[in-house]
Amino acid sequence: MQRPLILIVDDERPITSVMRRKLEQNGFDVIEAHDGEEALQLAHEHGPDLVITDLQMPGISGLELAVALARTGPAASVPLIMLTGRGHYVAEDVLMRTNIKHLLAKPFSARQVLECVQQILGIDPHAQEAA
Repeated sequence: MQRPLILIVDDERPITSVMRRKLEQNGFDVIEAHDGEEALQLAHEHGPDLVITDLQMPGISGLELAVALARTGPAASVPLIMLTGRGHYVAEDVLMRTNIKHLLAKPFSARQVLECVQQILGIDPHAQEAA
């Protein structure tokens, strides 16, 4: 059985490192990008099952990334989790133009990220633990 592929996009390497470790320990393959441009390229090359992206990054923001992915070929249907600063609001009409399935405010735990990923991908965490 092929492991789901998760693309993590954040310009803060300690955050990507913690999320990567948690996801890999729970049966996911992970690739990382540290800005929106790199993320677009990796998404097109690898076709991830889900993207986790920070909202605020240099260059292409997480929101701009989500809009760009929703417009492009195979990546158009890839679900996203958007990591935001506490209290940051994303307008409903913007969400409608993307595949953002969940907004997760910082600070968050790697466990919360894992639970969101499992929920969005329809993965039973107990079945994963048994595998």
